[in-house]
Amino acid sequence: MRNHQGRLIAALSVQFRDIDLAEDVLQDALAAALISWPKSGMPRNPEGWLYQTSKRKAIDRYRRSVTRREKMGSLAHQTQLDTMVNDEEPDEYQSIPDERLRLIFTCCHPALPTLAHTSLTLKTVCSLSTSQIAAAYLVSETAMAQRLVRAKNKIKKAGIPFIVPDADLWPERWKSVLGVVYLIFNEGYSSLDSKASIDLCEEAIRLGRILVRLLPDETEAAGLLALMLLTHARRPARLANPDVYISLEDQNRDLWEKASIMEGQNLLLTTLTKGKPQAYQIQAAISAIHCQASNYKDTDWHEISALYERLYVYEPTPVVLLNASVALSFAQSPATGLASLEFLGKSAKLETYQPYHAARADMLRRDGQNKQARQAYKRARDLSPSLQEQAYFTERLSQLGDTKAYRGSV
Repeated sequence: MRNHQGRLIAALSVQFRDIDLAEDVLQDALAAALISWPKSGMPRNPEGWLYQTSKRKAIDRYRRSVTRREKMGSLAHQTQLDTMVNDEEPDEYQSIPDERLRLIFTCCHPALPTLAHTSLTLKTVCSLSTSQIAAAYLVSETAMAQRLVRAKNKIKKAGIPFIVPDADLWPERWKSVLGVVYLIFNEGYSSLDSKASIDLCEEAIRLGRILVRLLPDETEAAGLLALMLLTHARRPARLANPDVYISLEDQNRDLWEKASIMEGQNLLLTTLTKGKPQAYQIQAAISAIHCQASNYKDTDWHEISALYERLYVYEPTPVVLLNASVALSFAQSPATGLASLEFLGKSAKLETYQPYHAARADMLRRDGQNKQARQAYKRARDLSPSLQEQAYFTERLSQLGDTKAYRGSV
């Protein structure tokens, strides 16, 4: 179910034009499977069984819920659905049509609030729980549940179509769609030890390939795909074992996936010849520079620093400034990087942003300010939800001579 839920929800939502109905009948199908499968055995195509059973239950609900007049008005649609279910032999379950891209465009419709785009896509396409999405947005689970309900009701009441729109309508949704795909990727990449998180990254890359095929002249789609390929290529070197996180500085670069790096670099070069690079292409170029360096010390930090300055034009955010400060600390000196952080340190948004404290701690360590570095590493450790990262920060503290026991969850 974890492997196929997103695809099932997408197929059922497009089929019946109702996300709530799709979720409900899939739960009914799962309940039926828990009764049927222990008696009759696992079907040869379990996900197809769930899909077919869900469709039958959706039609049963439809027949029970609508009035005679509504039935007559929807006769053509009902006949079509009946035919799709009844024409198949009971033991021949069709494969699930892949409708996830249609569902993403529906979730990113301009009639929906921007905040609903990513949350609804993560819920329907990526099968994340409401609590997981709420945690990612730093809101309560109740508030997120209400946001999701409002978005689904809007789709249903406004009759928002479950389609990939014509090319002339893409500009109004293009930025949201790319943003959703990248958020899916980041949701997976931020988790260090979960197979499901790797699946999320690979799913985002697959969706990126589809977008590039749909609009081959849209350079930002290709830039996003290049960025994801170049970033995901480094994933195998991030863990020395299931318990130890390895920073980019200390990674064994022989473990990086060379084929993905080559594909990402070639794709990036192709997009850069088509015009002025924008945000995703610039980020991909930064990642490509990291991939080209034989070691951390030989990284072209001056070029990375210049690229972050260009990126800030498109994304004037504290996070971009933070990354620019890190690059500056290597291009010039840790003291220069720390000076650039002074302005950022006044932002309340970064007070609970773990990468800010981790970056500051590293600059302080390299600048010889060990006491302040220890404080910053402790703050970063306290803010990290990852056991592997917590262990990494604890190791950094021990290297600085902090021998106090850590009573955390490591």
